[in-house]
This record gives sequence, C-alpha cells and structure tokens, in this order.
Amino acid sequence: MANVQRPLLTEEPAWKDLQGYYEHHGSKINMAHMFKEDTNRFQKFSSTLSTKDGDLLLDYSKNRIDDNVMQKLFQLARDRQVEPMRNAMFSGEKINFTEDRAVLHIALRNRSNTPIMVDGKDVMPEVNAVLQHMREFTDEVRSGAWKGYTGKAITDVVNIGIGGSDLGPLMVTEALKPYQKGPNVHFISNVDGTHLAQVLKPLKADTTLFIIASKTFTTQETITNATSAKQWFLESAKNRPPLDLLRHKINVNVQVSGDVIQQYTAELVDADPVVTAVSKHFAALSTNVPKVKEFGIDEKNMFEFWDWVGGRYSLWSAIGMSIALHIGMDNFEELLSGAHFMDQHFCSAPLESNLPVILALLGIWYHNFFNAESIALLPYDQYMHRFAAYFQQGDMESNGKYITRSGKRVNYTTGPIVWGEPGTNGQHAFYQLIHQGTRLIPCDFLLPVETHNPVQAGLHHEILAANFLAQTEALMLGKSMDVAERELRNSGMSDDQVHHILPHKVFEGNRPSNSIVFQKLTPFMLGTLIAMYEHKIHVQGVMWDINSYDQWGVELGKQLAKVIQPELKDPVPVNSHDASTNGLINFIKSHRK
Repeated sequence: MANVQRPLLTEEPAWKDLQGYYEHHGSKINMAHMFKEDTNRFQKFSSTLSTKDGDLLLDYSKNRIDDNVMQKLFQLARDRQVEPMRNAMFSGEKINFTEDRAVLHIALRNRSNTPIMVDGKDVMPEVNAVLQHMREFTDEVRSGAWKGYTGKAITDVVNIGIGGSDLGPLMVTEALKPYQKGPNVHFISNVDGTHLAQVLKPLKADTTLFIIASKTFTTQETITNATSAKQWFLESAKNRPPLDLLRHKINVNVQVSGDVIQQYTAELVDADPVVTAVSKHFAALSTNVPKVKEFGIDEKNMFEFWDWVGGRYSLWSAIGMSIALHIGMDNFEELLSGAHFMDQHFCSAPLESNLPVILALLGIWYHNFFNAESIALLPYDQYMHRFAAYFQQGDMESNGKYITRSGKRVNYTTGPIVWGEPGTNGQHAFYQLIHQGTRLIPCDFLLPVETHNPVQAGLHHEILAANFLAQTEALMLGKSMDVAERELRNSGMSDDQVHHILPHKVFEGNRPSNSIVFQKLTPFMLGTLIAMYEHKIHVQGVMWDINSYDQWGVELGKQLAKVIQPELKDPVPVNSHDASTNGLINFIKSHRK
C-alpha cells in the first residue's frame, strides 16, 4: 500500500467534482445565512466523544461547508485511500519509504497490548520492557531513593535535546503542571550558549539530574550542550568526592579489623570519583550504546527507543522521561492511554464521524480551494501555551513537502503554516488580522469546561470562556454596515463622523473556525488531543500523497554549517561561497572580539 503509485490529487475525479462545486458555490457559502436556514446545523456538523475523563466535543458548524461539500470531501478521502493507508501504518508497513521504516509511535501507547508487528516481530514486549525500566527509574528518583554524589535527593531535572526530543516533553510538562509530583523540569535545546547558561544559573549540581535525549547521540546541538553541562557539573563537583565512597570508608573503620581496612582503602584509591559522580547525575535516551558509555553514562541509565519512532512523535517513548519524572509514571501512562483512545477512534470510526479525518478534510478544503496559507491553534488554557509551537514541528516538518510518493512535484499547496498563542493574549496581538485582514485564516479554538485554578470562585475562567465563545461567533457573524452605522449613531456621532468611521467598523464575517471543547485538561485528555492532531496530519499527508514521516529539509542547512564552522575559526577572509554568504562570514569574523 505504501508504494502504490497514485495520480496527483488534482487529477482525481472526486477532486474535479469538488473543484466544480467550489467554483459554482464556494463564494456563496455564508455561515450566518445557513445557521438561519437550518436550526439543526450544530447537531449536523458537530461530534462528541465520551472518554473516561469526560466528553470531547468538536463543533465544526462554523465552517464554509454544507452537506454537499462534506460528502464530496469524504468521497475524495476514500479515493485517496485514507483508510487503507491508516491500516498500513497500524500494521507496521514501512510507510516511511524514503528511510525504509515503519511508523509506529502508536505502538508506544498501545495500552491494549495487542501484537504490533515489524518485520515479523512483535514489538510490544520491548515497548513494555522500556516502560517498566522507566517506571523503576522514575520511582527511584521521585521517591528520593536515588541520591546524587553528595547523598542528596534530586530536586531538578534538565532535559537536553532538540526538535522532537525537546518540543514534545516541554509542551506536555507545561500543560500538565497541575499534576507535578516530582522534581522541577527544565529544558535546554538551543545551541546558543545563553540557553544553557540561563537554565543552569539557579541550579545546584549535586541535586540536578541531566537527561540527554538523542537517538544517535551524535546530534550536534544536543551533544554540544550535553558536553558543556557535564563540564559545568564536574567543575562544581571536582573538590567534593562522592559521599557514598566516604561513607563506606568510615563504616569500615568503625566496624572491621585492620587488615580489611587496608584492603578496602586500596579499592577506594582505585575508584574513579568522577565516573561515580557522573553516573548519579546523567541518563541517556538513545540507541547508541558505545557513544553513551564513552560520554560516561552508566548503561543502566540508558533508555532505548527504535528507528520506527520519528522524533516529532517520540514523546510517547523514553523521550518522555522528563514528563514521567515531572508528573509520575502513573500519569504518564494516563497520557498514553488517552492517545490510545484516539488511536482506536481513528481506526474504527467511519470517516463521517472520525474527528481527525474531519479536521484534515476541512484543512484540505481551505488550503487547496480557498488558498488559506495557515491555521491558527488557539487554546484558551494557559497551561497549553506551547501547544501551537509543538504542532508547528508536528505539522510543518511532516507535510512541508513538494514531492509526492511517486516522485512528482505537486501542483497544489501542501503543509500549512501553523501558529497561535493562548487566549486571551492572542486577542490583543493578532486577532485583528484574523477578523479584518486580507488573508483567510482558519482557526481551531480549544477550551476546557473546567479549570484547574478556579480563581475568584471561577470568575477568571468564566471570562475566559465568554471570550472563547464570543470570538468564534464574531468571526462567523461579523458586523454588517447597518448594524455598525446604528451603533455609531446611537453613540452620538454626527453624520460626517459616521461617514468617516463607518467602513472601519464593518466586519465581513464568514471566517471559519472549529471549537474543540473538553471537560478538563488531564493527562488522558491531553493525550487524546495530541493524537487527534497527529492523525489529522497523517490524513492530510495521504491526501497530498507525500511522505509525512521523513524530514530531508532539516539536513541541508546542517551539512553546510559543518563546512562554515571551521571557516569562522580561520582569520583569513573567505570567498568560497556566494557573495552574500562570503560577506556575512567576513563581517562576523572582522567584528569579533
């Protein structure tokens, strides 16, 4: 299935049918009119999933759609083999054909524990073994049984990674802060030394645990940061030998005879306190055993994952160690369970009631017919302030491609620009453009019914929810010239003033949005939401016939950086690049102190 040759999307009969409908009716689809004409529009274009942590509602009635549009979109999805490609992923087929890999992040959260096969082997025993290893490690650290080199418990964890090894764990730990039961968690990703310096500044080496997250253990930014963190740690520890060695020596002096003291003292002289100290403060999330051991990390503190786990889908794996340390393994497994719930829904629900499929098809409708270039993710929950940033990578790295699986260049747009901020902050920043700008920007609004922080008896959350509801209504309805004129005249303006200001007070409306409302932001519900968007991205990749699971565009700049870095060290001006790059390199070299 993964290697089936498909026509370009625009060559599909169902596409041409949809294109014809858009050309005849697209500009006439008016949401406000349709709501007046159909009192059941909300019921028709919304879907509710009941979960163990309450209901999850997707209201997509505030979109430029009607029955015909949705029927034609679902037919297009069938013609593009969305269901067979979904099944190919879940069955372990190597749908990431450019890297000859299966795509099985879904196995990491397979709470049903049903066999999932890769090359004839069930991967679930290995997945479960890593989860058990994570549980043992996190329980020991969080309980205080794990001691640092001075005998103190760990109070702070620093995750060093980049891309998927950073964005996912960072987003989730921020989103689930109400569930923190363990050490504080910090993140270092940028190779800019400022990031590392600022994170480490308030920390104490003897109570800090570093998690080095790199599958290959060769990622330049991560290993550079890890090496600098190790130097910082050793500088702090160099004059303080490990307390456990001293304790053994003292105990021996008190409890045993002289001959044994001599023998044990010799062992202490041979022991390497640096190795002992590092082993108590560094763990690795990697598959490269030799490199991990070379760095000085005890192999027992190494947690593996597999090449069928893509970086941007890896928070469900050992890469989620920082999450588990922060909120506990039970809550981490609740996160997995929520994602598994959505996996089951995605696999079993008909297209017409399948939440990821509906979201994906609405995106196709706007990006490929209305020429929308972006989508705004707008969570009305401050804990979700990194949600849009996480899916910038999840979506743009997955579907920012212009070559199809058949090797053809697309003649249609693919991956949208993903952006957004939490409400209500965004309202005072960029909503002006969404309401009255010249670009069509579809929006996803997300809101928990219940807040973790009912400040002033819930007043804050009530105001937040009111704004959430008002924005989607305002985008849909707009404000007509008649209404705007009446408001201006009622405010006491003269005719000249009204004439001058009136055009600026009109809102066209008919701006699309989805409303995603859930009971409360719990680990389970967050897992459900993340998986929903993951599968949406997958479906859109299938529709566009691109490989959503490689990222060759990330590599080119990294290759060139390896050439340029030694040139920056050499004081001689360079002329081996284009004029702009030569000029930039030489300017930097000439202005360094």
